[in-house]
Formats: sequence, structure tokens, C-alpha cells
Amino acid sequence: MPTDPSPCRPLPATSYRALLRNREFAGLYAGFTLNVAASTLSGFALGTLVNRQTRSPLLTAVSMYGATFATVLGALTLMSVADGSRPRRTLLTLQWVSLAGVAAQALPGLPLAARFGLLLVLGFFQSLGTGTRMGLLAEVVPTSAYALARSLMNITSGGMAILGYAIGAVLLRYLSPHAVFGAATALTGVGLIVVAATVRERPLRSARRSGLRRTWTTNLALFSPGGRRALLLNLWVPNGLIAGCEALFISYAPDHAGTFLAAGSAGMLLGDLTVGRVLTAGQRRRWAFALRLLLAVPYLLFAVHPPMLVATVAVFLASAGFAATLPLQEQLLELTPVPVRGQVQGVESAGRMTCQGLGAVFAGGVAQHFSPGTAITAAAALSVAVTVVSRPFVAR
Repeated sequence: MPTDPSPCRPLPATSYRALLRNREFAGLYAGFTLNVAASTLSGFALGTLVNRQTRSPLLTAVSMYGATFATVLGALTLMSVADGSRPRRTLLTLQWVSLAGVAAQALPGLPLAARFGLLLVLGFFQSLGTGTRMGLLAEVVPTSAYALARSLMNITSGGMAILGYAIGAVLLRYLSPHAVFGAATALTGVGLIVVAATVRERPLRSARRSGLRRTWTTNLALFSPGGRRALLLNLWVPNGLIAGCEALFISYAPDHAGTFLAAGSAGMLLGDLTVGRVLTAGQRRRWAFALRLLLAVPYLLFAVHPPMLVATVAVFLASAGFAATLPLQEQLLELTPVPVRGQVQGVESAGRMTCQGLGAVFAGGVAQHFSPGTAITAAAALSVAVTVVSRPFVAR
């Protein structure tokens, strides 16, 4: 596909429907949606397969969430490829790698060690793909519509995860995990075709050669004095600590964990919809601090073991606070030079996913020695403390 050295910027979009009329955004969005669905199905299938073969809760949990720890490796080593190579070509190459990895998981006789190895490899390349995709997103839509586009993607990610787990549970009642891997492979392949057919190539954002040295140079600049570290830490740490609270729902109330998870998903969807669609950019900036507090404060009620109805409402309200990522991501984009936008957004996504895994480990460790309610309260209190202490640095 020919390169257009001076692509025309689309007109500002003020609704999800207007965004989807942008052919390139619609292609990126459809490819992203199919990838989330495929990832959810393959993760569920792998967790089921590992549980059946090992009966180990630890290995089962690692099989479902271990890829989040591998994403940070991509952020630390080769994330500069998100800006230092042709974005469309890079994204398609990474999609081919993902397709091959998911297809390999469908092999019936594959040893568990090889499956875990594939999981780490796919997690590594997933972080590079996220950086490339989000760098493209910043070029496909105008800056004024960026938060709206991220809002739609966040809503879709949460919705597809819920739908994927539900469909995966039904499929695994009638099919083997290997057949579900096959379905995930098909979804990944369709996503690759959609991106190839709709997204056009663009010039390099940076003339500098990508690689380990350039990745580290940009990453160090992010965390240097006067850099964007306060924004990144606020995108990572409070989010990760509250993910740790959610990881304890089953331990806190086994019979009501499903209700908590559903309430959390509903609150997150409502928050992203309201903040991304209803609020203006100025309003999002003004409400960012309050949203970060909302993310954690309702969980402090778990210190007194409230009735289930009250606890469910608290989870719903707190999950709406996840929408605090939208104004922070918008602010990060404004502060990031165009040549490194893909890398910075890839680092942000990888760090957030890794902190969610670390938050689950932290909360689980506290619960192991005390109680789930105490651990949820401790994680929420720490999240509030980080938000309040770092507020002046974020504003600056």
C-alpha cells in the first residue's frame, strides 16, 4: 500500500458514530476488538487446560495472567519499534506473530513448558503491538477526539472480556480447549485481515533507528526530573492497587464474587462512557483528581464488612473511577513529542498491566496473613495516599 507523506487529518469527531465513519479508525477498532476476544478465549482455554492437567491454582492463575508480566519486557527493550519503523508494517508483522502463537497453542500434544513459553513470548510482542496501535491511533484521529477513541476502546475491551469469558465457558462445555484455541486463532486471523484492508501506511515518526539503546534513552527521559513520571505513576499505581482489590473478590465472598465482578464491569463501562462521551476535555481535566479518589475511597468500606448490597454499590461506584485513565492519557499525549508517541503509549499500557499483576500479588500477600477485607482496605488506602501525595506533581 503506498505511503502518503502528508495524510489528511479527519474532521473532529464528537460521537462514537462519527469516529466509526473514519475508515481507518473503524479498521483499527475492529482489529482491536477481535484481538481482545481472541486473547480472552485463548487465556480461558489455557487456564482450563492447565487446571485439568495440574490441578494447581498457582499454575492456573499464572497461565491466565502471566502474560501481563511479560509486557514490561517489551517496554524495557524494543518498544522504540512503535515509532522507528513503518507502523502499518510493524502492526501486521506483530499480528502474524500473534496468529502463529495462538495457532501453536491449539496443538494437542504441546508440553506445558512450551505453552508457558509461548505465553511469555506473546505477552512480550503484545506490548509492542499496543504501542504501535496506539501510536497509529494518535495519527488516525485528531487530538480532540483521542480521549473519545480511547473511551470507546476501553468500553469495548471490558465488554469483550465479559462476553469472551461467557462464550468461552459455554464452548468449553461442549468443545475441548484445543478447539477453543482454534476459534481464537480464527478471530486473530480475521483481525489481521481487517487491519491489512483498512489501515494505510504512514511515514516514520522518527528517523532514529529503533533498538534497545533508543528504547532506554526514551524511557529514561520519561522518568527524569521534569519528565512525565508523575502522570505514568498515577496511571499505573492506583489502578494496579484497585485491581488487587478485585482479585480478592472470590476470597472475600465466594458466593457473591460473580455479583461483584458484574458490578465492577458495569461501573467501569458507565465511567468510560460518561467521561469519554459526555465531558469536555476541560471537564475531564478538572474531574481527574476526583475520579482517582473515587477509584479507591468506596473500597475503604470493606474495613467494616458492609452488607452485600452496600459492598456491591461500593464496587460499582469505585469501578467508575477507572475512567480517570482517560484524562491522564490525554494529558500524556499532549506532553509527548510526536516521534516517540507510540513508545510512550506502549510503555504506559505495559506498565499499567504489570502493576495490575503486582497489585494482585500485593493484595493476595496481605490477605494471606490477615484477611481479604483487611487487604482490600489496605490496598484502597494506599491508592488514596498515592493519589493525594502526587497531585501537585500531576498538576505541574
